[in-house]
Amino acid sequence: MMTDTAFTVDLEMTAQFEGRLQEIINRGSLTLMLSIGYRTGLFEVLGTLDAAGCEEIAERAGLKPQYVKNWLEVMTAGGILEYDLIFQTYRLPAEQAALLLQRGGTHCYATSVQWVSLAGKLEDELVTCFREGGPLPSDLFTQLQSQLVEDNSVSIMNGLFQQVLPLVPSLIMQLCEGLDVLDLGCGCGHTLIELARTFPASRFAGYDRSSLLIEKARRTAEEEQIENVTFIQRELSEIHAIDAFDLITAFDVLQGQEQPNRILDEVLTALRPAGIFLMQDLSRSRSREINLQHPLSGFLHSLSCLRSMAIAEQAQPAEGSRWCQEVALQTLQEVGFTSVDVHTLPHDLVNDYYIARKPVRSAC
Repeated sequence: MMTDTAFTVDLEMTAQFEGRLQEIINRGSLTLMLSIGYRTGLFEVLGTLDAAGCEEIAERAGLKPQYVKNWLEVMTAGGILEYDLIFQTYRLPAEQAALLLQRGGTHCYATSVQWVSLAGKLEDELVTCFREGGPLPSDLFTQLQSQLVEDNSVSIMNGLFQQVLPLVPSLIMQLCEGLDVLDLGCGCGHTLIELARTFPASRFAGYDRSSLLIEKARRTAEEEQIENVTFIQRELSEIHAIDAFDLITAFDVLQGQEQPNRILDEVLTALRPAGIFLMQDLSRSRSREINLQHPLSGFLHSLSCLRSMAIAEQAQPAEGSRWCQEVALQTLQEVGFTSVDVHTLPHDLVNDYYIARKPVRSAC
């Protein structure tokens, strides 16, 4: 029989948790507005102004003043913007701009919050998965993820040229001279097209399983008259090439694959001797304690959960073998890569960057 003490509630703890819930709701509500501010260019406009009124900000951004006014009020209430009551102007302090616009090599938080918007678009499908099982529609997830990449293309490309490619000594010079490059999971091809434009002496190929995204990438390359890039619809575990590429990249891809070891084995075979594999993946450890110490631990856990639901239910790995930094390093070494290094970069708190080299064949 239950006693009264079983239902005793610590009122102080309840009040503390209520305060935390209110804080979560308030801050969570700001994430959508942060994402809108980034995607509409409002933060970019504010970053070029000292202080300005609503009309000027809206005009420079090419947006409707009545909506911009509401957004500015939300940002002011959330402590993102400063408001001058006398002059009725809004200002984005340089300290905030540095983190919202990825200036000075800092992490661009405005791009991270867009994943919250993505999860919102998928909420009905997510609820269905919880109730009925089965995977999240992979094409839907891939298209939405590709849209985020396209929206954040400037930020991504800045980080790629300034932070990521320099991880490999002389790689940029080699690309200028001419390399054969394959990008796995290329999506709509925006990143690869920009690389092809920047390095005309190199030859680029992009593989993706989505026919819709590949077709979009082909159209974009044709419209922009980029001739040194090719897009092919193909499963990432079926590269089917031997000693064909000097550099293979996989940005934000392996985390959601059913058989990452098979993909990495294909990558090793497709690389030429001394070829380089450059991989970006979620900063996730096998250790729960290490994950909880990450400054964006809640975000990373949510993102990992979202991506795992794009994998077929029967393909879900056991807890101990889930894709993470330790498993990635072990798999890279098992398939035959050497000199595997992991890097964390100040412009990207969410991901780790792996540099793996294919061994040079010994002389007979």
